[in-house]
Amino acid sequence: MIREPLIFEISAPGKTAFTLPKLDVPSNAGVLDGLAVRPDIPDFPQVSEVEVVRHFTRLSQQNYCVDLGLYPLGSCTMKYNPKVNDKIVTFPGFAETHPLAPAETVQGNFEVLHRMERMLCEITGFDAFTLQPSAGAQGELVGIMLVRAYHEAKGIPRKYVLIPDSAHGTNPSSAHLSGYEVREIKSNASGRIDLAALEQAMTEEVAALMVTNPNTLGVFESDICKIADIVHGKGGLLYMDGANMNALAGIARPGDFGVDVLHLNLHKTFATPHGGGGPGSGPVGVKKILEPFLPVPVVKKKGAEYALDFDRPRSIGRVRSFYGNFLVIVKAMAYILSLGPKGVREIAEIAVLNANYIRKGLEGVYDLQYGTASMHEVVFSDKIQKDAYGVTNLDIAKRLIDYGFHPPTMSFPLIVHGALMIEPTETESRRDLDQFIEAMKTIAREAAENAAVLKAAPHQTYVRRLDETAAARNPIVTWERDKV
Repeated sequence: MIREPLIFEISAPGKTAFTLPKLDVPSNAGVLDGLAVRPDIPDFPQVSEVEVVRHFTRLSQQNYCVDLGLYPLGSCTMKYNPKVNDKIVTFPGFAETHPLAPAETVQGNFEVLHRMERMLCEITGFDAFTLQPSAGAQGELVGIMLVRAYHEAKGIPRKYVLIPDSAHGTNPSSAHLSGYEVREIKSNASGRIDLAALEQAMTEEVAALMVTNPNTLGVFESDICKIADIVHGKGGLLYMDGANMNALAGIARPGDFGVDVLHLNLHKTFATPHGGGGPGSGPVGVKKILEPFLPVPVVKKKGAEYALDFDRPRSIGRVRSFYGNFLVIVKAMAYILSLGPKGVREIAEIAVLNANYIRKGLEGVYDLQYGTASMHEVVFSDKIQKDAYGVTNLDIAKRLIDYGFHPPTMSFPLIVHGALMIEPTETESRRDLDQFIEAMKTIAREAAENAAVLKAAPHQTYVRRLDETAAARNPIVTWERDKV
């Protein structure tokens, strides 16, 4: 397999990818003298156009993407994004809108935002939404900021936020950034919140419980109504991390089972894969009691016109510039409209079916710590392979790459040691699921017959097994030409 060189290695003095014609107008070379103009960049690569094109094309072919195959990352919902969504966001009225454009010139954009909020209210059972948060983590933060504003308006912000041990890892950060101390609630043998532990921890000093439902074990919190009663009984609020709404859309509405505030991930549940660092969108839905505190601006409809409302004295204020990642919102709206009510429900039905198909196919081959029924994802562990053959989840994941699959989420949730967290989503066919199951079974056989193959995997990639520990402890963050 040929190693693709660095762009710096291809470089040679005098090469160029373009040639500009001779200047035929008066030069103003001295106009910028004394200003902060960037000088020539030392050792900037000099390459021809064909070298640039081929270099980056070859790199793209070495990468893995959702257009090539299954992304079974648990708790991430890396589904295929319909190409029509990408086409729609290129329409000039969407892609070329300036965020400072006068309101009268962007009425269509405001209508999209307003209609999207109403759609999300209908799907989730909440009274109002803000589309401003840029991703799930910021949505969480905004949700807890709203909780704090609510309690402060009543005279005391309270001190604690309760978080189950099966929650997403960003939940504690959101609580801390909002000024709260975190107390953990243990799961019971079924992988759900222990109600006795919750009742003991829930006091009038607790501002909220943050619950992920379905949780990171892929288990639905079937006692959610009782949980809401316990929290509300002490004057607290119930926040739901809606990152796993892919299992509930069109079937169950969090607002109907006692949740007060929820964030969604449009870039998970509603189409746009969020790999590569974004962009994302993490709208927050609230019940009436929290609506006055929503961030500004809020899109309001006055007669036939739309406008941004900044006159909200109880608002938590701005949480970002302008109004959110608009084109992600457009994609999500296109996705919902193309599916319709029946299709939105089918998302959840097929996502749950696919996860349980994989679960059934791999039961007994890999350890399943919790026997509770799975929703949209299933969490296995490496216990069988590790105890018998010394093969870890890292070895399994690396070997899976050789079979043409992206590895699942590993070592999370933390309450499952050696976790392999698999979420196939609803966009995968039975053929793709069967191929994944067969690859995982083959790896289990290899662990028993020749564990050394797994220990040295991957074998078919451009880059072999890396020493993650050494890389973390001794990072090389600069490039030195003479050492290439």
